[in-house]
Amino acid sequence: MAGFRSLARQVRDPMGDLALRRYSLRKCLERFAPYGHRATWDHLCARHGIDPEDRAPDPVRLVGALDELEEARAVWLAYEAGFAERRRREKHAGVRRPGAFDDWHRRTWGGHGVARCSDPDIHPTEPLAEVLRRLIAALGAGAGSACPVCADTGIEWRQERGEAPWAGPVCTGCGIAVPQPALTDRTLARARLPRHRRPATTAA
Repeated sequence: MAGFRSLARQVRDPMGDLALRRYSLRKCLERFAPYGHRATWDHLCARHGIDPEDRAPDPVRLVGALDELEEARAVWLAYEAGFAERRRREKHAGVRRPGAFDDWHRRTWGGHGVARCSDPDIHPTEPLAEVLRRLIAALGAGAGSACPVCADTGIEWRQERGEAPWAGPVCTGCGIAVPQPALTDRTLARARLPRHRRPATTAA
């Protein structure tokens, strides 16, 4: 099975068939897709002017989409390297069991769905790398009362069923699943309330 770098080379191959180059970009999303496969594809197509159904898109636009994806992947890989180094230091110090903060990281290892968007049509408009930088910075800064990506305070608790059952806080502004460690207990409790029972949004 080809890895991300091998697939990226196929996307950039100027002699390659355009349909194959497009297919290789879609396969890249099986290795790294911050919003999930469908939402990340929709995001890249929207930002780079690619028709999602076009089987032979403009190669310049295709490479532009890959460039954005690669930049975001570099941000994530740097974060994972820092995380691994921290865990080595903690284990050396006798901290064998990761804390609750690390639960989020374990579920998103590899970066797939790190800023999951269950609705593929609703996702942040900023470049993927910027979204990941904001998310990582917020997680390092401690819990807050708003979405770490778009600063919207509309946080709702959603539960999805299907092949991959999932439940958690979702930003109603940009559509990402917000990591629970990035939100205060008060904000999480408010998100769990039925909409008609929620008090007016205040600082949490």
